[in-house]
Amino acid sequence: MYSTNTTSLDSHSMRGVSLIEILVTIVILAVGLLGLAGLQMRLQSSEVEAYQRTQASLLLEDMTNRMSANRKNAASYATGSANSLGTGDGQPATCSGSGQGFDACQWSNALKGAAEQSGSNNVGTMIGARGCIENLGADQYQIIVVWQGLMPLSAPASGCGAGLYNGAAGSSCINDLCRRAMSTIVRVANLGTP
Repeated sequence: MYSTNTTSLDSHSMRGVSLIEILVTIVILAVGLLGLAGLQMRLQSSEVEAYQRTQASLLLEDMTNRMSANRKNAASYATGSANSLGTGDGQPATCSGSGQGFDACQWSNALKGAAEQSGSNNVGTMIGARGCIENLGADQYQIIVVWQGLMPLSAPASGCGAGLYNGAAGSSCINDLCRRAMSTIVRVANLGTP
């Protein structure tokens, strides 16, 4: 009779073990799934950042080619840091004419994403894209493209768009930490006679 009571006692105390194992498994699974969801969000942010960087590279190359094709008037392309083209400028949506004014208008519209539209919204480029062209002297020009990044990193040294990418109070994008910049230097050859 003593052995029967022991078996009965052991099976009674073991009844909740399976339930505890299942609960622990569910907790571990939930933590793992939350980690995967966080990783997926980071991957999507990185994908958008890479897309924007690629677009900036294409826009830099576009303006480099425009200035090289019109090298005689390269100095007229300079905007300086304070007069950026793109988001917030006064360029018309439809460009006319030729030369530097036409190139500036087209580049401004490309910075605004006019090449790709969804309804009446431009969606073909970076967030808040702006471009500046600075005259460095000696027939050298720095072309800079800036845009709004998604996560704070560090503020670029370039003055183009400085102070225009600060987030709202309490945002992590303060002090231009979400401003991204890409630049290139164009050297215009003087092909005139000496």
